[in-house]
Amino acid sequence: MRLGLNESKIVVIGLGYVGLPLLVEFAKNFPCIGFDINKKRIQELEAGIDQTNEISSEELSAVDLKFTSEISDLKEANVYIVTVPTPIDAQKRPNLHPLEASSATVGSVLSAGDVVVYESTVYPGATEEVCVPILEKTSGLTLNEDFYVGYSPERINPGDKTHRIDSIVKITSGSTPEASIYVDDLYKKIVKAGTHKVSSIKVAEAAKVIENTQRDLNIALVNELCIIFEKLGIDTEEVLIAAGTKWNFLPFRPGLVGGHCISVDPYYLTHKAEEIGYHPEVILAGRRINDGMGPYIAERVIKLMTQQRIHVVDSNILIMGLSFKENCPDLRNTRVVGIVDSLKEFNVNVDVHDPWADDDEAQLEHGIKLHSHLSANSYDAIIVAVSHDCFKRLGVDTIRSYGKSKCILFDVKYSLPKQDDIYRL
Repeated sequence: MRLGLNESKIVVIGLGYVGLPLLVEFAKNFPCIGFDINKKRIQELEAGIDQTNEISSEELSAVDLKFTSEISDLKEANVYIVTVPTPIDAQKRPNLHPLEASSATVGSVLSAGDVVVYESTVYPGATEEVCVPILEKTSGLTLNEDFYVGYSPERINPGDKTHRIDSIVKITSGSTPEASIYVDDLYKKIVKAGTHKVSSIKVAEAAKVIENTQRDLNIALVNELCIIFEKLGIDTEEVLIAAGTKWNFLPFRPGLVGGHCISVDPYYLTHKAEEIGYHPEVILAGRRINDGMGPYIAERVIKLMTQQRIHVVDSNILIMGLSFKENCPDLRNTRVVGIVDSLKEFNVNVDVHDPWADDDEAQLEHGIKLHSHLSANSYDAIIVAVSHDCFKRLGVDTIRSYGKSKCILFDVKYSLPKQDDIYRL
């Protein structure tokens, strides 16, 4: 490799929940450019505004950064770090279009000696099988002769102000032993927790995709258990607390599994498994259980209303929370939508309230208009779907006040103090 660490000039491609925090950290040590195809996003960042709430205005102003949506500006760099989304399509197949497009963009400005590092979550082999051919074709250069590739999977946890980039061990890899050392040294400059260099890009890709697959399966297990225990008339939380008195019992809780990672990444692994002739059973079973929790919660609430002789048709139901997790505005692949859609099948009126979410995004992405002002004595059922701190601060009495005298209060995420008349998973 010809590129030395001190000569590194970095571009981060994609400035979302992953790319922007990474860019800010690298900018403390290297000349950096942030690139995104969303011009509105670029304008906001130039004005010191991060709509994801991951980076404050003070943090943005504290580093010397250039933001751009112009591809020609990328020629100033020699290290390209790709952090674009890797979603799934309607058939739950990997959608690699953002990754392919960003690879073509990088390839159009790639020069001899440059390094391209991918952080986007993919199936094992995707970097070398999908991205590298695009880089070579658009640049006219050859991997490991003219340029090099690395893979260092992102471990960002949106909304988490405790576990940040510098405090989470970073997996690193490269297309040659020298490239691997360079990528590892690059991340060591920003990650205080240290790095873990692996032998190949495929190993790094596989390590990332199973992190979320494992978590998905653990949550699927407790989701299935809560369905069983509800039918047996047993308190799921009490069972989990009792089991948790053993030192090696894992403290997972039932709930909705959404977002861009845990509910998506397993499909990347199962796609590759099926491509090589193996049909995964456990992973897909877990996905089916977790994807079905929205309709299950809706049916539980309707059943409870019926048992309390609350007329269902034309009833009013409030859902508190739309984002995929607490204290975060991220609406990507939120499973709260499954509750909304299922409730509407019973011909009820559904209001969704979430102070963290953006109303325009909610309408554009999910066709849901957020209800900002809540009135007393308005609802036949209230579902606390997301454990936002602002909901906890409201307290049970205030939340109850939004309901009618006979109202079902269902707490999906165990956000509220345990009471006999608060129903839970």
